[in-house]
Amino acid sequence: MSDDIVLTAGDAEVIVQPGNGGRIGGLRVSGTQLLRQGERFGCFPMVPWCGRIRDGRFRDGTTVRQMPLNSPPHAIHGTARDGAWRTARVTADEAVITYDLVEPWPHTGRITQVVALSEDTLTLTMSVETYDSSFPAQIGWHPWFNRTVEGADVTLGFSPAWQEERGEDHLPTGNRLDPKPGPWDDCFGMPGGVDVTLTWPERLELKVASREEWVVVYDEQEAAVCVEPQTGPPNGLNTLPRLVTPLEPLEATTTWSWRRL
Repeated sequence: MSDDIVLTAGDAEVIVQPGNGGRIGGLRVSGTQLLRQGERFGCFPMVPWCGRIRDGRFRDGTTVRQMPLNSPPHAIHGTARDGAWRTARVTADEAVITYDLVEPWPHTGRITQVVALSEDTLTLTMSVETYDSSFPAQIGWHPWFNRTVEGADVTLGFSPAWQEERGEDHLPTGNRLDPKPGPWDDCFGMPGGVDVTLTWPERLELKVASREEWVVVYDEQEAAVCVEPQTGPPNGLNTLPRLVTPLEPLEATTTWSWRRL
């Protein structure tokens, strides 16, 4: 897309796509693409909610709000990935992009995403702020990492404290289980912060980290695996809402760091 931003640091290159939902369109390390390519892939921001909202409905104070059912019977992954973001500032290794919340989200607010690249780290920071009424929100990222890199298939390493039991409707039931082996489309709790290592044997190791305590792992597709740090579980606007107020924005950060093996 014409407004793509290219950031470089050492042998790392990141493509930022404000016009395509504020997503990271690519991450190359030593010329090797780590993110699945395609208009709907890369790594997109999940905001102002993450994952599915049951039946697209959430409680907003005393009001029940209805979001469009873009993953029937649920609403999924927020609204900001469907809009065009604005570029606020760009340097060689950092970009700041913004998105103003619009319909169908019922509140005004601004999302800011800072994309900062170094030779061996990509740091993504996102904030949601309002100058008007308070509202519940979530922040998360949905990267699609290539399953195979330079002929090596990825393995996932992480030690969650629990796994959210997944109901038939794909939403957490509220029960916490001992983590089960994959494949997964599941939410996990990591109270010490998200810490997941993707290893492409003899090629590359990449660590996804965040101070947040929730991560969804999705590895049911052949081409890619997703490791999604977020500020709460799926359906969290109903079960674990984080409130954005004029005095207190919601902010989250994830850091990806890598090394050649």
